[in-house]
Amino acid sequence: MSPRRIKVLQLQNYYNVNASDLAEQIIQALPTDRYEVTTAFLRGRPGPGEPVSKAERSVYFGYSKSAVSGLRLRALWALYRHCRAEGYDAVIAHRFKPVNMLMLLNRWLRLSACIGVAHGFGEYDRSFRCWVARQLVTPAWRLVGVSRAVRDYLIGANAGFTPANTRQINNAIDISRAEGLQHPAEQARAMLGLPADAFVFGAIGRLVPVKGHIHLLRAFARVKDAHPQALLAIIGEGRGRPELEAAIAELGLEGRALLLGARDDALQYVRGFDAFVMPSLSEGLPLALLEGMSGRLPVIGSDIPSLKPILEDCGGRIFPSGRHEVLAERLAEVLALSPEARRAEGERAYQYLCRAHSIEDFRRQYRELLIELLEGAGRD
Repeated sequence: MSPRRIKVLQLQNYYNVNASDLAEQIIQALPTDRYEVTTAFLRGRPGPGEPVSKAERSVYFGYSKSAVSGLRLRALWALYRHCRAEGYDAVIAHRFKPVNMLMLLNRWLRLSACIGVAHGFGEYDRSFRCWVARQLVTPAWRLVGVSRAVRDYLIGANAGFTPANTRQINNAIDISRAEGLQHPAEQARAMLGLPADAFVFGAIGRLVPVKGHIHLLRAFARVKDAHPQALLAIIGEGRGRPELEAAIAELGLEGRALLLGARDDALQYVRGFDAFVMPSLSEGLPLALLEGMSGRLPVIGSDIPSLKPILEDCGGRIFPSGRHEVLAERLAEVLALSPEARRAEGERAYQYLCRAHSIEDFRRQYRELLIELLEGAGRD
């Protein structure tokens, strides 16, 4: 008789399944002949035509935002009963609420293989949260930061997370998939309505203030007159569009700065850009920057903690967050490069991406971490 498969619960706060979802990539890291994965969402569920998880089973608890705030007693009780009934061997929890809930419940569940994934900063800024985490973290837990900066944040938070129980597993993209989706430069430009002979700075991201697009517009306004062939193209949609449209008019950028709206799989257009810019004021999981690298583009980004180490390691160009006058200098530097130097800079970024952020390494590291915990508990 073949051995029972290892039962794994992956818990997320709210439903959000897409092609670049790293929780889905963890599922693909676990062979179905050895692991039985259930993915669960505290809030939300897919609507008609929306994607579902690749896990063997999906559970939607269907709670409102208020039901998973504060003490969360009803949600905790339902999650506890579910875990007891299913008899999971391991859990993987994403972001603060699922991690906190499972840390608390594991005082009774006593699972010996628990992984908590932190996708950004700020979750342990409150002293009370840190105190609670110190009481609940046990040898069964490993915390994962999705970048060097997030790992360092966790270790420095005084929440019981140490170099011994905290790991760095870099966020990643499926580079082969990305390259397979990307259209040749001329075709991508035609699809976006961009002229073939322009120099295009590209950005991808929701049109919300935290993405810093207003600073990018102000920076571009400083270089546009000296470089009449340059354009700025932003793929994305959001509540910040009226402010950005007003800024385009105020700065005289009509026809030079283009808000292209939302596009499915925006990374398919990156080869239509000559350089990629990420001016974010805050960012937990900078997948758009990695997507820009997959197009072999020079990359420019702000010095926020989640971006700066990546930009340093890949040879990208960095500016102080929110300082549009310095960003303008970085744009001018890239415009001054010869085509050969620009291609070489993009190739360096691409080679770094392959070394440090490949989806194969990402999957392997999660699989090995889970095996390490299960073997330590005598289960694997």
